[in-house]
Amino acid sequence: MLVRVSYLELRTAPAVPAERAGAERIALERLSRADYLRLYQGVGAPVRWDQRLQMPAPELERLLDSERLHLYLLRSGAGEAIGLCEFDRGEFPNIELKNFGVVPAAQGRGLGRWLLSVALSAEWSAGATRIWLHTDTWDHPAAIPLYQRVGFSVYAVRDEPADPL
Repeated sequence: MLVRVSYLELRTAPAVPAERAGAERIALERLSRADYLRLYQGVGAPVRWDQRLQMPAPELERLLDSERLHLYLLRSGAGEAIGLCEFDRGEFPNIELKNFGVVPAAQGRGLGRWLLSVALSAEWSAGATRIWLHTDTWDHPAAIPLYQRVGFSVYAVRDEPADPL
């Protein structure tokens, strides 16, 4: 089985994020493995995320504790984690956007775009010169248009073998 994979990159500063009047907040945080996996599954289960679920626990814990990973969390007014934007900074200033999304209950209110804009702006301000990502046909149908609205451009599209779940 093949899946269409689109590769996108951001090579110029993203627009400054709009202010938001809601009770939600965004912050760069560290999470325990259990809290991270709970949010990862809440966001990613509908679109078949499984990479972090397959990582050995000690490896994931090292990654979560490292400076390599920047994890921006979107929290509801009650403090519940409802979205994440995760960057791999291992080849800084070239950064990979590894995982991004909000839980299904928070979709459709502009929170994902706000989270993405705030996180991209923070990473760019910290010295990024290129932020890239890949997404595939299993992702949310609004993913590529959203990435393009915040400044990403497609630089490659390939049909690749789907990883077994």
